[in-house]
Amino acid sequence: MDPLQFLVPLGWLSAVGPVLPYAIFVMTVGNLATRHLAHRQHVAQGRDADSVEPYTPHVFTNVGLVLLCFLFILDAPVSGTILSVLVLAMFIADLFELEARNVEARNDMTIEAPKSSIAASVIVLVWSSYYALFFIVEGIWNQFVIA
Repeated sequence: MDPLQFLVPLGWLSAVGPVLPYAIFVMTVGNLATRHLAHRQHVAQGRDADSVEPYTPHVFTNVGLVLLCFLFILDAPVSGTILSVLVLAMFIADLFELEARNVEARNDMTIEAPKSSIAASVIVLVWSSYYALFFIVEGIWNQFVIA
């Protein structure tokens, strides 16, 4: 008996669980794309106004990644926890980077790229691609694993 079965109905998770790594990988790639678009919008807003606004599609992909990773914790507790910590670090870095862009816009400085958020999202991309695309290197990987 699973101790969480009375707290969370886990029957649906057996159907959704195997697809979660792929959904997280796709959302991570989408997050990188929206990060680029958000930076372009922030640069344009920084030229015209004294503040920058969050880019709504990027906020959607950030929140979606956090929720998907929390679901992944229920399916694969260790892998989900590791990925969730990385995604939460990326989420927090995005908040700080948005505030840094606001400071740059208020002080008429050039709007820089969000370097820490980019680094965090690349780490999330590497880790999520490990879970989603492991089948590509599984044969080679298993040849080197000593049993």
